[in-house]
Amino acid sequence: MDFDVLVIGGGINGAGIARDATGRGLSVLLVEQDDLAQHTSSASTKLIHGGLRYLEHFEIGLVSAALRERERLLGLAPHLIRPREFVLPQTNSPRPAWMIRLGLALYDRLGGPTRLPRSASVSFAGSRYAAGLEAHVDTGFSYADCCVDDSRLVVANAIDAAERGADIRTRTRFVHATRDAERWRCTLLDIASGTTATVSSRVLVNAAGPWVAEVLASRVSVQRSKSVRLVKGSHIVVPRLYAGEHAFMLQNPDRRIVFVIPYELHYSLVGTTEISIDAPGAAPPVSTEEAEYLCESANRYFIRKLTPADIVWSFSGTRPLFEDAAKDASAVTRDYVLDVDASRTLAPILSVFGGKITTYRKLADRALDKLGKYFPEASGSWTKRTALPGGDIDTESFDAFAAALQRRHRFIPESLMLRLARAYGSRVTAIIDDARSLEDLGHDFGAGLFQAEVDYLIEHEWARTAEDVLLRRSKLILHLPSEGIQKLREYMQRRCGAPMTPRSRMSKAASRVTAPAE
Repeated sequence: MDFDVLVIGGGINGAGIARDATGRGLSVLLVEQDDLAQHTSSASTKLIHGGLRYLEHFEIGLVSAALRERERLLGLAPHLIRPREFVLPQTNSPRPAWMIRLGLALYDRLGGPTRLPRSASVSFAGSRYAAGLEAHVDTGFSYADCCVDDSRLVVANAIDAAERGADIRTRTRFVHATRDAERWRCTLLDIASGTTATVSSRVLVNAAGPWVAEVLASRVSVQRSKSVRLVKGSHIVVPRLYAGEHAFMLQNPDRRIVFVIPYELHYSLVGTTEISIDAPGAAPPVSTEEAEYLCESANRYFIRKLTPADIVWSFSGTRPLFEDAAKDASAVTRDYVLDVDASRTLAPILSVFGGKITTYRKLADRALDKLGKYFPEASGSWTKRTALPGGDIDTESFDAFAAALQRRHRFIPESLMLRLARAYGSRVTAIIDDARSLEDLGHDFGAGLFQAEVDYLIEHEWARTAEDVLLRRSKLILHLPSEGIQKLREYMQRRCGAPMTPRSRMSKAASRVTAPAE
């Protein structure tokens, strides 16, 4: 039970660091007290982007780095990350058109060569952009970024780490640790069984997200001057507001922006808010005020007028932004800081403050470089060109890949095949290749969720509850009928011995604005 690196936290940064470290030949243990991506990393706006609005705060270096990572990740995980056209209406804009045009021109160039289209001025009248918009919303701009299945991106990194030799333990709490001159002695709690274990590690990586400061202060007793600003971001999901696969970036009178993004075929994702909070919560609720704010933001632009009663699902997460003393939560940097404390020993702890999902791979690369002096035997950087599991398909020919799968498995409905191809990429064959009919996929829980897929998630992706399957490994909570949810709940109980997920947390009604975010 001795490791080179123990990673605390199973979000995108923890999973990315575990993958990178294992690929360099180090022995790695990752512990996550809940499910992978259960908190911040599954509560994002689902974007891989440079952050156009960060230019307004002169974060040019961050935007440039994020745009380069956007291009790189699009090639490494084309099943999980796909290009999306964004439309930025100029109507109701608190910013002059020349400023937007200048920002977009800079955005086009900062990331270097790209396979995505450049920005352009657009007129909405009579165009495909006009669908669903108020008549007075008539001009604006278009630009390109990418959307991502955020929680599946986390799982893909964890899978790659495990297949390279990492020990990934979910539902395992990092209780505390002490260090001597060369190693950390760590106590871990298996939450399901209540048993504890002691392991040792040469290095700790504190990637606990919103809990990074608490880990330092309470579990390892290390005092550091750096800290995080906790900012709650909430999203709502409503019936589809317009036709088309383009997204909208809406400007509000308070200068904040809100995205409206096509989501799960029949819905629109609207978000996000930014509210400073004092302490992290496991599932911060979406408040009535936040729901009303997001509805009002959309109502300035779209014909269909939203109220909180239209919300079919909502979620919220806590962003652990690096504390840079900015007065406005919107102005706090989205860049990251890596802080190493060695305290005159050879047993350091590296803590991750801040960061965004787009730059997770670069963050992990830099973290391992910072730890390089402690591991002279480790190999060098390698993640720039190595596809994530399932991503070994040509970015430009995803449709051809899905079509080829369809030809080999004609009994699978086209919509189901597309969902499976998007979720698993080339690894979808592990689920469907032995099947010759839908019956061969086992019990049908509804909405295209079959037993074969659930078994794969249990055996290969650490799924233990219905919540893991429906909220993070997929978004089928929006599609599965209540009887299917109950059947899945019972099946997961039989297979995993997991506690039954409370009905109130798994029903659509419970995920309205008064309910917990999950």
